[in-house]
Formats: sequence, C-alpha cells, structure tokens
Amino acid sequence: MLKTTDLTLHYSGSQILYGISLEAAQGEVTCVMGTNGVGKTSLLKAIAGTHPRSGGGLSLDGQDLPVLPPYAMAHRGVGYVPQGRMIFPLLTVQENLETGLACLPRGERRVPEEIFELFPVLREMKHRRGGDLSGGQQQQLAIGRALVTRPKLLLLDEPTEGIQPNIIQQIGRVIRLLRDQGEMAIVLVEQYFDFAYEMADRFYVIDRGTVSFEKPKSQLTREELARVFTV
Repeated sequence: MLKTTDLTLHYSGSQILYGISLEAAQGEVTCVMGTNGVGKTSLLKAIAGTHPRSGGGLSLDGQDLPVLPPYAMAHRGVGYVPQGRMIFPLLTVQENLETGLACLPRGERRVPEEIFELFPVLREMKHRRGGDLSGGQQQQLAIGRALVTRPKLLLLDEPTEGIQPNIIQQIGRVIRLLRDQGEMAIVLVEQYFDFAYEMADRFYVIDRGTVSFEKPKSQLTREELARVFTV
C-alpha cells in the first residue's frame, strides 16, 4: 500500500531524515517508535505532503508519486491526524468534519453515519464549537475528520498524547476495527509503549533520522521490543 524508499527531508539547512525505507500494508497497523526529536513526526509530514521530502521515493498502491502538496495527497487517499489535533476551535463539530470533504467528488461530500457510530460523542456535540471540547473529544474529532475523506492510508501522530485512559481505550477500539475491515493501511506514531505493542502488526524504530530496527510483531516478543525502544 505505502512504500517509501531512501526518503530524506531537510528543514532549511538541517537534514532530519536520512534514507527512510518503510512499508505499510493494507489491513495492518505499522507503528513508528522512537524517542522525542528523532524524526517520527517529520516522516508523517513528508508522507502527507505538509513538508516536502528532499529526496527518495514514495509510492501508494504501487504508483510512484512525485512530491505533492497535502491537498493532492488527500485526493490520492491519504488521511492525516497531526500531533496536537489542529481542529478549528471556532467551527462546530459538524463544520470541522465537513472540512474534510473538499477532496471528495461533489456527489460524495457528506459526513458518513459511520463517523458518529465510531465516535458517539461527536453526534452529541455536533453543534458545539471545537474549542469547547475536551482534549480527548478533540482527538476523536481529528480522527473523524480524517476518516471523512475515506482514506486508503491513515496517518496517526501520537493519538494518545494527553488523553484520558477511557478515551485511549475507545481510540484503540476504533483503530482495531479499521484495521480488521482491511480497507486501509494505518501508520501509527506512538510513544505509549503498551498501546503501541497492543495495536501494531509491524514496528519501525527511528533513531537520529534513520531506521534502526524493523520487524513484524509475529517475530518479536514484548521484551525484545522494549529493549530496542529504550536504547
């Protein structure tokens, strides 16, 4: 589904990513782990197009893509939930969800009922402003907004950060459901070890802008991953 090959990225004169090669398969959760500042968020930005990659290749569904802006990547089926949520505080929940519709054909521009089934609180607060929601509710709104685009690839950047445990459990249930439906690839950047280990089918560990470790969960024990992650 998603494949990056020797992907590099710079901020001004500083190189952040050094030849990242990664694959994320449809119907699986691919988890990217690592300590703060190693390039995890930068990798998702490069994939989503919010910060153009400097070099290397990126393909979706076997199609090689040039460097494209985020709206073009959204048109190609990339849904992105950024760190910090970045919802629109003065728009209502309904209006926030509708901002994700622009990349769809005109005849498909509606918020699917499934979004409210996945996140019932969004139905209850449909007419409340986004800025009035709690942090956990805003995270559900950010994920719902990405799902409105009907993505083939869903990028989640630290979805558990600053979230209360009951909302983390609900987000986990949604991720498992989306994975089991088998219609999208999910790339999860996560530092909460227990959540990451429970969710993921494959792990990549990034250190100083490079992939230092990669293995499927089926070939990895919890203890082995913990040792690699804490190095």
